[in-house]
Amino acid sequence: MERRDFLGATLAGGMLFGSGPNWSDSMQADEVVIERDTRGRPHAGKVLVAIQPHSDDIPIFAAGTVAKLIKEGYTGYLIRTTNDECAGPGSVGDTVLANEKDNLEVARVLGLKKVFDLNYRNHRMDGISALEYRARLIFLFRLLKVDTVICYDPWGHYEENPDHTITAQGVEAACWMAAMSKDYPEHFDAGLEPHAVREKYYFARGPQLVNRVVDISSVIEKKVDVLLANRAQGPAGEAGMRLRKSLAERNLKLPLLGDDDTAANRNYIKQFVLQPNAELGRKYGLEYAEAYHYIGSTPSPVEAYVKQNAVPLR
Repeated sequence: MERRDFLGATLAGGMLFGSGPNWSDSMQADEVVIERDTRGRPHAGKVLVAIQPHSDDIPIFAAGTVAKLIKEGYTGYLIRTTNDECAGPGSVGDTVLANEKDNLEVARVLGLKKVFDLNYRNHRMDGISALEYRARLIFLFRLLKVDTVICYDPWGHYEENPDHTITAQGVEAACWMAAMSKDYPEHFDAGLEPHAVREKYYFARGPQLVNRVVDISSVIEKKVDVLLANRAQGPAGEAGMRLRKSLAERNLKLPLLGDDDTAANRNYIKQFVLQPNAELGRKYGLEYAEAYHYIGSTPSPVEAYVKQNAVPLR
């Protein structure tokens, strides 16, 4: 893991653990909504787009929420904004290819319909044309008729990676501008229409105003599957298998890791990689959870007044 030291690296035959995201640093809004499982498919007909600069971002921070919403009826898409050239195995070319394959597999495991790779240079998104990037997003939001986006928080504090910040700020602006009738009117000649993205789930690596916690307990095995699919730069990959092997070489065993490589990798993820999700869940009486700054559509005062007071014509 060259880009993110999420849980540490294998050194001298043993595991050296670093620290993961610290959600205790997040600020809590006055009222936190706990989003729980909903029976059936209440979101049938709605469209979500999960947007990430790198192939490991959605798997780590939002795979549970994406899986939950897909299970509840959403049609989903994945947009990756960079080519991931700076984090992964082998040469730069090997790294790009490995991450592209992982990204496609993550989408497949989550049940997403299509992947859009924008392929900006990794770690260089602060040097791209913000205008061009935003225009590409506006086109996709109108084309797909997106209702909901899941992405990094555009106003996340102390974010050191420019790809995360630029990706998120472009998303925020495009969600708003996609609804405008005078922005890129040539889209309308091509059969598209203005379309507002009305719902946003924003996650962050640092301090964040959290106002929504999503219960992902019922889809936690799916999140494990997604993390396993993210092999090139994921936080786990085959870490459980490697730890089991290194312990065996010292005539040691961790019962947690089971008796085969598959069990070792899955149990390693649950015990270590998903620890922040478990800690957050316990805080709210859940088994596993993900945290967001959520922005939804709010009726205007006029709409609210009309809904409450309008009466039939005589």
